[in-house]
Amino acid sequence: MDFSLAITYATAFIIFLYFIYMLFSNQKGNVNSRTAPEVAGAWPVIGHLHLFSGSELPHKKFGLMADKYGPIFTVKFGAHQALVVNDWKIARDCLTTNDKALASRPKALAVEFLGYNYALFGMAPYGPYWREMKKIAVLELLSNHRVQMLRHIREFEVKTSIKRTYEMMNGSPNVVKIEMKQWFENVSMAIIVRMLFGKRYSTEDNHEVEEGKRARKAIRIFFKLLGAFVVADFIPSLRWFDIGGYEKEMKENAKEIDYVLEKWLVEHKKKRSCGELKCEDEKDFMDILLSLFEGATDEDLPGFDADTVIKSTCLAMLAGGADSTIVALTWTLSLLLNNPHVMQKAQEELDIQVGRNTLVDESHINSLIYLQAIVKESLRLYPPGPLSAPHESIEDCTVGGYDIPKGTRVLFNLWKIQRDPTVWSEPDLFKPERFLTAHKDVDVRGNHFELIPFGAGRRICPGISSTFVLLHLTLANVLHAFKITRPSDEPIDMIESFGMSNLKATPLEVIVAPRLSRNLY
Repeated sequence: MDFSLAITYATAFIIFLYFIYMLFSNQKGNVNSRTAPEVAGAWPVIGHLHLFSGSELPHKKFGLMADKYGPIFTVKFGAHQALVVNDWKIARDCLTTNDKALASRPKALAVEFLGYNYALFGMAPYGPYWREMKKIAVLELLSNHRVQMLRHIREFEVKTSIKRTYEMMNGSPNVVKIEMKQWFENVSMAIIVRMLFGKRYSTEDNHEVEEGKRARKAIRIFFKLLGAFVVADFIPSLRWFDIGGYEKEMKENAKEIDYVLEKWLVEHKKKRSCGELKCEDEKDFMDILLSLFEGATDEDLPGFDADTVIKSTCLAMLAGGADSTIVALTWTLSLLLNNPHVMQKAQEELDIQVGRNTLVDESHINSLIYLQAIVKESLRLYPPGPLSAPHESIEDCTVGGYDIPKGTRVLFNLWKIQRDPTVWSEPDLFKPERFLTAHKDVDVRGNHFELIPFGAGRRICPGISSTFVLLHLTLANVLHAFKITRPSDEPIDMIESFGMSNLKATPLEVIVAPRLSRNLY
């Protein structure tokens, strides 16, 4: 059969089923139900998906809808109803009173294929497996104690990257042009891969260089596919068409990712079997997980074997840690380049608190109050995920005075929430000083719902402490070690990209020159 004819028949059949469903659902509806406002313009089968087909970013589109329909409304994404929250008070209600009711995640092809069939705990549905894995992540992998034990890795890799950048200037005071988005990716990946797997690739060993390139390529594709728009996620009956070829690409990438992770896991097991047991402060995350799951049964890990849990948990840490760090650092430096007076003030603080005779280490971070304010303000304006990872209700509940049925997807529009003019004066302006005055007590750890770039409640990102340490350490070293300027008088563009994370769409090219004595590099 001709492919276009098959599409026509399939669409006609789906439309027929849709109208039958609507007929019966309207007859059964509860006339007393208090439903949230629904955005106008839904089409049969696809719902409101056509409204998001243009160039406008979804979080900004939702922001405009909030101006028209109010802070909470519903949209139809194909077969799924979604509640969109644009107000911090309603978000607080969702993530406190209704936290358990909204604690699950919806199914998606990316999590099925790339996440070891929902073993990727950050995107796993609410239940015994997710609760057990979050407990392990919080207590064993991402505790403050563990973060401190890995300090030497972060400091070494950041200082090594600073040194390599200086060497590009041939040891002279000459300047060099650098693409900082890639620079931040390189240093973040070096740190996180080493913390997770103990891998540090030699630049002199050709085999290791190629292995490192293969791993990075697979991980980069993984990030892209994790945030891809897949038609079958919204209209499951069209899955067999594999529109866009995403299912095929996901299966191929899943094999490649598993090849890399399995190789590293086998290496760890061989070392353990040979008696190469590391002391506690030398263990990477894969070592810790192997120790925890040694002798584990199916009852201990419902639904998954130990190897799958270890690989998927490391992958979750990699996805959550690397992507958010790269995004946040890129936007922060972009904002500083467009506000040179703020950068100058940050460098003056570094010169006072750290001095010009040493490089920054983690012991300096607590005294860098203005730098911390800069990071908060950047996360307020450009959260790594401007739309939160979707929640899904596991039971009927009431949100903002509206009845929310079981199975509803919930999105928090962080971009809109964190620019609320009733909370933030001049909300679209970059003003770090606000966190030294009116908002000095506001943190980003899920306690203040007007600023929740990493979420809140049960589904809050468990790696906040680790991410923040890395953000502050990297940014402080870059600003302290180098004079950084724009390559022209034109402002840095702030064009955002589509996807699960809000990475800057274009490169971030800068001119870099040393600020400190050459012996420090």
